[in-house]
Amino acid sequence: MNNLNYGIIGNCRTAALISETGSLDWFCLPEFDSASVFAKLLDEEKGGQFSFEVDSSYSISQKYHENTCILVTTFASTEASFEIIDFLPRYQKENQKYHSPPEIIRLINILKGEPTLSINYTPKLEYAFGETKTYLKNNFIVSLTEEEKFDSLFLYTNLDKEKVIQGSKIKLTQNTFFLLSYNEKIELPNLESLQLELDRTKVYWYNWIEKTPQFSYYNSEIRRSAMTLKLLSYEKSGAILAAATTSLPETIGEVRNWDYRFCWIRDASMVVKVVSQLGHKRMAKNFLDFIVDLVPDKDEKLQIMYGINKEKELTEKQLTHLSGYKNSKPVRIGNAAYAQKQNDIYGILMDVIYQEFVNLNQELENIEELWNITKGIAWVVGKHWQEPDKGIWEFRTEDRHFTFSKVLCWVAIDRAIKVSKILNKESKLERWSKLEQEIKTDILTHAWNDKKQAFTQSYFSSDLDASVLLMQTYGFIEPKDPKFVSTVKAIGNELMNDGLLYRYKNQDDFGLPSSSFTICTFWYINSLFKIGEETEAKKQFDKLLSYSNHLGLFSEDIDFKTKRLLGNFPQAYSHLALIETAMNFDKGLLV
Repeated sequence: MNNLNYGIIGNCRTAALISETGSLDWFCLPEFDSASVFAKLLDEEKGGQFSFEVDSSYSISQKYHENTCILVTTFASTEASFEIIDFLPRYQKENQKYHSPPEIIRLINILKGEPTLSINYTPKLEYAFGETKTYLKNNFIVSLTEEEKFDSLFLYTNLDKEKVIQGSKIKLTQNTFFLLSYNEKIELPNLESLQLELDRTKVYWYNWIEKTPQFSYYNSEIRRSAMTLKLLSYEKSGAILAAATTSLPETIGEVRNWDYRFCWIRDASMVVKVVSQLGHKRMAKNFLDFIVDLVPDKDEKLQIMYGINKEKELTEKQLTHLSGYKNSKPVRIGNAAYAQKQNDIYGILMDVIYQEFVNLNQELENIEELWNITKGIAWVVGKHWQEPDKGIWEFRTEDRHFTFSKVLCWVAIDRAIKVSKILNKESKLERWSKLEQEIKTDILTHAWNDKKQAFTQSYFSSDLDASVLLMQTYGFIEPKDPKFVSTVKAIGNELMNDGLLYRYKNQDDFGLPSSSFTICTFWYINSLFKIGEETEAKKQFDKLLSYSNHLGLFSEDIDFKTKRLLGNFPQAYSHLALIETAMNFDKGLLV
């Protein structure tokens, strides 16, 4: 497989990746950031998988059941055919709480004839550390490991369990089920009970998607992206994950491999802003609750990222026993970037808080806490905006005065002023207005490069950077302002490579990237559209959409030459930018 041709299924507690041939290659239990029980994605030999093997007479196709996150993989030959329906249960119970157990259901429906297959069931618990032993019991198959730490996994099925374990040929004569669970079941599952789980989960997704508006253009792409963002949200705390995976490389064979199963304040805030515009207020409310819980002290500085259960230390370590995706080592868990200083997060969070005051003012809970956080953010920005930082791209060595960070410091104060006016809290207005103007003047003076006719990556630099395209999105500059127009054109001329954009071209800690950070091309297309180049923007957008995988999903990066998807998957950043761009096209402005 030369591409990340995977579907994601999940239930806002954990998620699984299933290949285009129906192989379960990545699954962490009981939660998103737990140890994997299948990790073929990160080591084809050791990682473990749960797949269905058929002879070469079968053709295999895959799609989502419409308007849901239920995945259907169809195996068809002239003699026989069957489909695998994969999902994680999620639905609301009578007490209004959500049923989202740490388990996956795999149903096999016979469509024609008597299909023959064998099962490759090789769980490797605890990231495949040590040995996982699998045993046959009366009612289930259990897999155990005790070497690194104790863990167990239970498989229920109405097939011959011994044949399942041994990988023997099985002739299907009736519809079949598998229930793979972190917990031993008190009541034994059967086909009827699991069909009910499927129906309830379908209804959940139908209800969820019904809240999303219909669009004249790119409706199916917007909806699939919105559902994917929902799958990356963690119900228990309100956290939103950057991606469902760890250590998928930005470039094959290189070392830019990071664990993205955490909540970055920047990524999550951008997601929340977009899904709020789509009418999903619950996700926004849950995320604001997450933030309120994280910032109990008035002088507590925000970290750039947290664990999904609000952990503040995310110690990074390497799993040296795994060979990595396509042999791209190292495999990392944890992320040392949590200790970095990035001044842009305050503006991005403040922008979301402001949007929620506008959208939810009457329904907004925690108003006093959010006003407290607003004052705290303004205080931190006022004290630290003149300091250099690591920037949006998390340069691991040198700190700089990044333009994007400065612009977002301006956004923080601008939105704090707007919130204070909504709340009629005007005692700080004069001080904040002066600070807002001071930051704006500083940026206009030091970030503009006359020779390049563009705003550059950092003060007094000649390097261009895709992130400055967001100056307009956040309202720092008007779209038709000559300086913004010339910045967009300069970035297109210098950073575009065969339809995809470099984040930047200057050497960073790891050398010049050979793949494009997907969100940057969306930002560029958005900017083209805003400056009046609608026809070109639409052409480039359609081209970029064609690089998604077979299910319309995007990862973090796209290889410049081959256009294969790279980096962690699916990437919240990429999908939120797709939605934002498509919505702009839809606002009656499409040519």
